Amino acid sequence: MNPTRELTLGYVRLGGSKPLFLIAGPCVIESENHARKIAESVAKIAADAGVPYIFKSSFDKANRTSVKAFRGPGMREGLRILQRIKADLSVPVLTDIHDVSQAAPAGEVCDILQIPAFLARQTDLLVAAGKTGRIVNVKKPQFAAPGDMANVVEKLISTGTEKIILTERGASFGYNNLVVDMRSIPILKAFGYPVVFDATHSVQLPGGQGTASGGQPQFIETLARAAVAAGVDGVFLETHENPKEALSDGANALPLKELPGLLARLKELGELIRKWQA
Repeated sequence: MNPTRELTLGYVRLGGSKPLFLIAGPCVIESENHARKIAESVAKIAADAGVPYIFKSSFDKANRTSVKAFRGPGMREGLRILQRIKADLSVPVLTDIHDVSQAAPAGEVCDILQIPAFLARQTDLLVAAGKTGRIVNVKKPQFAAPGDMANVVEKLISTGTEKIILTERGASFGYNNLVVDMRSIPILKAFGYPVVFDATHSVQLPGGQGTASGGQPQFIETLARAAVAAGVDGVFLETHENPKEALSDGANALPLKELPGLLARLKELGELIRKWQA
């Protein structure tokens, strides 16, 4: 399997033959204090493991199951919090955008703009994100084949950008269930851009709790190890110190206390796979 192209993010190098990298944080910004504590904790865990780290959290979760669900602090306040975390902790930051109007403001703060899976076909959103000059991470839709991402890549390239990451996050399997086809990893890598595996949304049970999604977090490590063995460049994880109390997607979040051990094992496996690829 050929290495993907390498992207530069400050002192962090993503893709190519570089080490496995981590994108992690709480699903949504619950408060400035909470987001900062998670960012500080994960940054230390990643540093101890020697794994490049990008903090992620959303200022707005526009695709919640229920109208009553917590969505976040909103763009203005959320971007202020992300800017502070980025400056104070010297870590790159990633957030979702859901609307064309959010692309430019988010691009002024965030190093990576993420396109949610449900919105990956939205041409105007992809073009607006590409025009910011920031790295754009696109989640493969649950309803799309990995080869369908060729059209996503084409839309982004049309803006003049080559700063693209593609993320696998499972495929719909009947109702309220997802499965992961690991053949997706080499198919996505064939486009030439870094590929990430979303290990927590892949164990989600969409809408499985009626007014919220359920999850099977006991399978996070199994799928993450399989994806690293399949050759992904990075792993995406949503983590929380108390998933049962999380304001969004707690049912499929990784307990923060489990991250050090998991990350160490994934790093070791990633190093072995890169030796085989060399």
